[in-house]
Amino acid sequence: MNAEIIAVGTELLMGQVVNTNASFLSRELSLLGIDVYHQVVVGDNPKRLLEVIQVAEKRSDLVILSGGLGPTKDDITKQVLAEHLNKKLILDTSTMDKISNFFENSKRVMTENNRLQAMVIEGSTVLKNETGLAAGMLLNQDKQAFLLLPGPPSELEPMFIKEVRPLLMDGRPNENHLVSRVLRFFGIGESQVAAELDDLIEEQKNPTLATYAGKHEVTLRLTANGSTEEACHFLLDKVEATIQQRIGGYFYGYGEDRRLVNIVTDLLNEQNLTLTAAESLTGGSFQHLITSVSGASDYFKGGIVTYSNDAKTTILGVTKKTIEEFGVVSAECAIEMAKKAQEMFDTDLAISFTGVAGPDKLENKEVGTVWIGIATKETAFAKEYHFGKGRENNREKSIMSGLDLIRRVLLDLPIEQKVL
Repeated sequence: MNAEIIAVGTELLMGQVVNTNASFLSRELSLLGIDVYHQVVVGDNPKRLLEVIQVAEKRSDLVILSGGLGPTKDDITKQVLAEHLNKKLILDTSTMDKISNFFENSKRVMTENNRLQAMVIEGSTVLKNETGLAAGMLLNQDKQAFLLLPGPPSELEPMFIKEVRPLLMDGRPNENHLVSRVLRFFGIGESQVAAELDDLIEEQKNPTLATYAGKHEVTLRLTANGSTEEACHFLLDKVEATIQQRIGGYFYGYGEDRRLVNIVTDLLNEQNLTLTAAESLTGGSFQHLITSVSGASDYFKGGIVTYSNDAKTTILGVTKKTIEEFGVVSAECAIEMAKKAQEMFDTDLAISFTGVAGPDKLENKEVGTVWIGIATKETAFAKEYHFGKGRENNREKSIMSGLDLIRRVLLDLPIEQKVL
């Protein structure tokens, strides 16, 4: 089977939005043994959209259209395809109920155009949208299939994984089981992962390996097919053992959506420990991320942001001597910040962030120089990092590094540190 991806949206043509959906879909389809020969981007124009559909159906078994399923006048995808196939648009009551409940629960008035998101092409299999409102569709037309997916990646990706992938796997007698395993790594780049696993990637057959560079982390998806799930897991276990032997020091967890923050908060819960934070260069972003996880009050007592030197001394209690003698971008300051926060909030663990986010040097330290401090009731230490990129990148990388540092402490993993 070969497929063609048509991304619909004028914002994509104008460069206002990056077309990440095409790369995601191509990767997922390749794992299913479906070749993608063409990718097309077309604006919100009925005539031009019809033209690309007519071309695609002549050369592709599976035509995938992403975007244009919303409630506005620009959302024309299913209307154009339905008219082309001489099909009607009908109301999907399940989707309509979800839309109505959404507006009722959010105390907002639902306008008539919102019904458009519940309209589907007759004869199609309706795909549930767990993270949005617009329904997806899979329509088989003779020997050809049309797949309609919402545009936002936060809606398209889970819909494909949970709804579409099982449907595409049906009817494959020789590979009636497909099992994927996602490994997550922090502290290593995608190029290094590829170099370390070059022979596995080059020789891959079953399981297949695919590396993805996320935001400050790398994920590795292993996919095996076989006659039983047990056979698939056996193949995955075997190749993972080799991967762990080579780059296991950077491995932190499994799963599509299991971010580093989820791993850390789970560990805090499991060990019945409490956490606080004292932030400088990260400006409260670490605490924002920690409290974005449901149930954060079970382990996070609170924290403090002391951006200026005065705040560090008068509010947090860092001594002026420490700042005058060592500066704020130092192990000494990071450790004292963590200690004071731990005492102030009476927690089992405290973390601190201080450094040079940018764009200019601070205390003659290069941009991207960061010290992260850790304090417990028994000990305290700090670790130095050098990121050296843009301001936001340095802040984000600091937060991820802080999470990884906490993870290593909780799991008693080795850490290069400075103890005072």
